[in-house]
Amino acid sequence: MEKGPGMIVVVDTSVWIDFFRGRPDRHVETLEQLLTAGDDVCLCGVILAEVLQGIRSDIDYRKTKTYLEFLLYLPMDRSTFEMAAENYRILRKKGVTVRKPADCMIASVAIEQNIPLLHNDRDFDPIEKHCGLEVLRVASGPIAGRRGG
Repeated sequence: MEKGPGMIVVVDTSVWIDFFRGRPDRHVETLEQLLTAGDDVCLCGVILAEVLQGIRSDIDYRKTKTYLEFLLYLPMDRSTFEMAAENYRILRKKGVTVRKPADCMIASVAIEQNIPLLHNDRDFDPIEKHCGLEVLRVASGPIAGRRGG
């Protein structure tokens, strides 16, 4: 992981899901390092909703909601949604199918705020390539010697 002091990073839903499930993944390890170092880990409303809506247990829901309350929350205003629509249109014109329009919204928050995105979702690759999304690069794959839960 390339990382500087006092980093600010938007962490996508894909990484949070793996984190809360205890998956032995490089993206999770990177998130853990960011949290331990006290770096500014950010989320936006779309990420918050995606993470919380997938939790079945009321107890886990409350624990996760409390945990996420301590992160830096990035607001989304009209310009964010307009940028998301523009990025979606740019990708469509290039022949790229956007499977989840919410990814354009998440990417637009990161682009607008000039903050790198930590993700584990190939759908962000064309947004990075064609729309100027900065991505926090980590080695891919599972971590040797660790087991997921």
